[in-house]
Amino acid sequence: MTASDWTTDEMGDLHGKTVVVTGANSGLGYEAAREFALHGADVVLACRSVERGTEAGERIREEAPDTRLTVIELDLADLSSVGAFAAAFADTHDELHVLCNNAGVMAVPRSETVDGFETQFGVNHLGHFALTAALLGHLRETEGETRVVTQSSGLHENGEIDFEDLQGEDAYDEWAAYGQSKLANVLFGYELHRRLREAEVDDVTSVVCHPGYAATDLQRRGPEQSGSRLRLWGMQAANALVAQDAATGALPLLYAATTPDIEGGEYVGPGGLRNMRGHPAVQASSDRSYDEGTARRLWAVSEELTGVSYDLAPARTV
Repeated sequence: MTASDWTTDEMGDLHGKTVVVTGANSGLGYEAAREFALHGADVVLACRSVERGTEAGERIREEAPDTRLTVIELDLADLSSVGAFAAAFADTHDELHVLCNNAGVMAVPRSETVDGFETQFGVNHLGHFALTAALLGHLRETEGETRVVTQSSGLHENGEIDFEDLQGEDAYDEWAAYGQSKLANVLFGYELHRRLREAEVDDVTSVVCHPGYAATDLQRRGPEQSGSRLRLWGMQAANALVAQDAATGALPLLYAATTPDIEGGEYVGPGGLRNMRGHPAVQASSDRSYDEGTARRLWAVSEELTGVSYDLAPARTV
């Protein structure tokens, strides 16, 4: 079996595994959480709305009645909520095998998070950066291999990290901001992998993925918030004509989270037409995403902005 024809049948038995999925109440996150549950995992639905998360959990339970599902509030636009989520997780779970950094917003009008970050950069990157730091101890203490899977987008290829105007205060373009946040996801995933290995942490693996073009609620929120009916119609038409469904779009994340072929530092996406459709495959990301200098600078800035730090000092040789 190769990545080109991989399906969820290859996920195997996940009983005894604990998985956190951010944004699990809809779209790609819901489909991923559903598959993890169907394969026996203990799934934590990390959702901004507990009500919508609970409704999603009830739908999943109809198909996987024996699987443990837990809904914990997580608002990635509020760092205090990230801390509260980590505390609630520690109170309810002893292990963490897979963290899926999936939630996100796309091409929304400029706004700011509770902590004053531009929303797309704050939610898509900084929120997950802080969440991963908060849960890394659980990943390291869990026996066996554990993974961090960070969801990016093919549109990271259009992104550039503008360190001089990171929050889009001087100039803001909603698509440029989205591309920046998605490039930050890839840079973060790769840098986390490098830092884990430099610290001789060999049992935690960091992987990056993207869904290709998948029809989800993500596409409609930007046009709705900006009041652009024409753009909304265009998105709906593109979803109907070009996009694959959310269940197929979730395959790269599921592959990255479960296949034994992953070693760390890979980028997984659909292997079909222009990397927008099809079964998951390991592929190359943009040239910018491999710039280690940019990744290190982004990491330092992210620590400064969020006030979190990773206990990943390189191992000392005697």
